[in-house]
Amino acid sequence: MKAVTAKEVQERLEKGENLHLIDVREVDEVEAGHIPGILHIPLGLLEFRMNELSKETPYIMVCRSGGRSGRATEFLQSQGFDVTNMSGGMLAWEGEVE
Repeated sequence: MKAVTAKEVQERLEKGENLHLIDVREVDEVEAGHIPGILHIPLGLLEFRMNELSKETPYIMVCRSGGRSGRATEFLQSQGFDVTNMSGGMLAWEGEVE
């Protein structure tokens, strides 16, 4: 499984890179604070909403600590998507939040 650190994601966003981030946490967790511009798809709905995603687009999966996003990464990879897990999740995130 491909992985990237929260710091690497933050640096890439600060450089203006257009990243496609998917937050797989629950609604209340996302409302408490999330990376601006993130797409929210709770892990339990990912299987049903993956038709909204493009296999041509690389995605970075985000959750609280990296566990759920790791499961989401493995699932989407098995379906042919280009996905990377943000290790450490939002606990490791030091960038801007909404």
